Amino acid sequence: MKNLIIFDLDGTLLNTISDLGNACNYALEQMGFQTHPISSYNFMVGNGVRRLMERAQPDADKETIDRLLEHFRKYYDEHCTDTTKPYHGIPELLKELTGRGVKVAVCTNKYQSAASRIIEHFFPEIPFVAILGQVESRNPKPDPSALFAVLNICPTPKSEVMMVGDSAVDIETARRACVESIGVTWGFRPVSELRHACAMHLVSKPDEILKYLDDPF
Repeated sequence: MKNLIIFDLDGTLLNTISDLGNACNYALEQMGFQTHPISSYNFMVGNGVRRLMERAQPDADKETIDRLLEHFRKYYDEHCTDTTKPYHGIPELLKELTGRGVKVAVCTNKYQSAASRIIEHFFPEIPFVAILGQVESRNPKPDPSALFAVLNICPTPKSEVMMVGDSAVDIETARRACVESIGVTWGFRPVSELRHACAMHLVSKPDEILKYLDDPF
């Protein structure tokens, strides 16, 4: 029986791509750089906001990236909930899981203050045991440090843990941590990426996750 489900955030619980893309385009505009179509950001996000800036402006030096980050965070902190929405069925899934006594947590490469704010805004009634975003003292996913930090907060045998995400980063994080993985097909990355990353399970609707709660691992 799975007793702890650790979710990725962007592309898994919430469709954040427009707000992320708008914030990045704002930062680029402030620096006089060319912007990108929102659809292109599906393949830029997932490894933290610094990596996003580097992908959006690959020729930029460290100082320029630092300035882009300042503009991004200023805009995103004010607009991170403008167009973001939970994926269909996610609120119901979280309520079902917690109603069954299954603990839920978030492990994301979104910077910590934004991760906390956005989760509290969209899921105020869900008792997450941990919301862990990216901080300077911890390597981002696929390094499993954040996942291990969740286990320190909520000690759970690894056989009773699942990691759920929409990208190879999440599947690799689960592999490195030696926990079961589920790839979701409604997120930012194609199913082929999840298959190539060897996701243990693939689901196309949130409620399909429930059938794996009793799987041995």
